[in-house]
Amino acid sequence: MAAKRPAPAPFRCTECGWTTSKWAGRCGECQQWGTVVEAVAQTGVMRGFTAVVPNSERAARPITQLSTLDSPRRPTGVGEFDRVLGGGIVPGAAVLLSGEPGVGKSTLLLEVAARAARDGYRVLYVSAEESTAQVRLRAERTGALHDELYIASETDLATLIGHVDEVKPGLLIVDSVQTVSSALSEGLAGHPSQVREVAATLVRVAKERAMPVLIVGHVTKDGSIAGPRLLEHLVDVVCHFEGDRQTSLRFVRALKNRFGPTDEVGCFEMTGDGIAEVTDPSSLFLSTGTPVSGTCVAVALEGKRALPVEIQALVVPASGPNPRRVVNGVESSRVAMILAVLERRARLRLSERDVYVSTVGGVRLTEPATDLAIALAIASAATDQPVPHKVAAFGELSLTGEIRAVTQLAQRRAEATRLGYEEIVDSSILDVTNALMLLQVIARQADPEPPAAVTGRGAF
Repeated sequence: MAAKRPAPAPFRCTECGWTTSKWAGRCGECQQWGTVVEAVAQTGVMRGFTAVVPNSERAARPITQLSTLDSPRRPTGVGEFDRVLGGGIVPGAAVLLSGEPGVGKSTLLLEVAARAARDGYRVLYVSAEESTAQVRLRAERTGALHDELYIASETDLATLIGHVDEVKPGLLIVDSVQTVSSALSEGLAGHPSQVREVAATLVRVAKERAMPVLIVGHVTKDGSIAGPRLLEHLVDVVCHFEGDRQTSLRFVRALKNRFGPTDEVGCFEMTGDGIAEVTDPSSLFLSTGTPVSGTCVAVALEGKRALPVEIQALVVPASGPNPRRVVNGVESSRVAMILAVLERRARLRLSERDVYVSTVGGVRLTEPATDLAIALAIASAATDQPVPHKVAAFGELSLTGEIRAVTQLAQRRAEATRLGYEEIVDSSILDVTNALMLLQVIARQADPEPPAAVTGRGAF
């Protein structure tokens, strides 16, 4: 007698698919709370399904007969946002924009809505977090008023779709997906099942009507997008809006893009009148004035964009038994390694001095290509010899003092040359000692007759 097939597990995790015979508040596999729901029993694989013959337009065709033309793109009016999207937004695309609370997501999308309305497109902005009066006040402050920009405050998904049917917009913005709920799904707004249902419905509406949809998504404490992971799989583009609240600089990065690259970065600046594009952010990270000791310019990469950033260092006698190492905008572990290399390979006495390292403009540098500029800034501060303004440096510093090559070297050189930097210090110098000697020569050429105090101090 054949053995009976075990009954399917009646409960399943909506996040990872883990199954159990009884309900549990927490998934035993992915450890997520509130994701275990009752599974629908399946008595047959094909039961209840009827095959449908596709029409001629939807019939499968050989890939060689398909058009190679890109999907038509429509500029949003915000150049930096279009850069991240790959040149504009594709009709029917669903774009998810995430970011920390207060970083400026709503302000950015309201600016996108206003510029799209000025270009002749009807826009529907649905805010589930603010009233229409609050959105109107922000629009007055940022100059985003237009007759083709429609505002609605709604948290019910069915009513939201009713607004779409009535307005018939060319662009839909929903702020945010975690605050909209559907009567077809259980749980409160923000529950994984609710977020999944709302997102799936918005994506389906976007595809059926060839209407682009911009969706705002909340993030958790660790910075990941709140809700089920399926949310990121449903949409076509996932963008992350990031920035420090202490500074006005903001970056938009594409984490997923079915229609373009994912290595582009859009740069914005928060102002009193809203958000402004920064097409050439070089001036934000460079100081002006005469050269002073302790500064050096590095060329860092943000996505595909090369950004010159000034690194500043200050070296003073230690005020206590333990010298201080204070950094801002760079990694403390890399600064500690660079200090050890300078003391061992370049014979700079830094173990008895306080060292402070910071970047200009509040930008954060994490790539190893900035090691050489940090080392030159510290050496310049330690010897009180300025690095000339026409010098830019980039290279990774090894523990042996060797300067290693970095990625996108040609692009970094081209950006430095465009901004007027005539001397480039990079991996062609071989090691940090040669780099310091070269800077000494460059400094003497820039100032052939230095003051006696500088001459007697000893160069790098």
